[in-house]
Amino acid sequence: MNPEFSAEFITLGWREWVGMPDLGLPMIKCKVDTGARTSALHAFEVKTEQQDQIEIVRFAVHPQQQRTDTVVHCEAPLLERRIVTDSGGHREQRCVIATDLIIAGQRWPVELTLTDRDSMRFRMLLGRTALAGRALVDPQRSFLTGRPAVIDLSGRKA
Repeated sequence: MNPEFSAEFITLGWREWVGMPDLGLPMIKCKVDTGARTSALHAFEVKTEQQDQIEIVRFAVHPQQQRTDTVVHCEAPLLERRIVTDSGGHREQRCVIATDLIIAGQRWPVELTLTDRDSMRFRMLLGRTALAGRALVDPQRSFLTGRPAVIDLSGRKA
């Protein structure tokens, strides 16, 4: 691989740890999915309301795989509502938000659709639109960016 080219991009495995501190999610395991155009975050109890001329979406997240005992309550401005077709061909209208993603010590903005992923293996998908111009994916490897320090949801290192 050309060293000049590789210096511009981070290399990710097919699954990685990411953080979204503006949502109160310091660490969540995500599937890096180049087959998905849009990134998706597990969300339930999704509600929107007007606040000072801005539509806000409030939602809850189970940040840990296969666990529902930990709940993080989040809120963000609503960018739009979008029809998304999932991998099974089902169409669903989803709320779309923007937030900063932290991965491999880098921070960049991403758009996320909110959907119930409780029955899915990963609480988050990082789609190709979020990766474009920033990352390469090695589909045979996992956690190339390492696991961040264990942080409880109050922000303290454990």
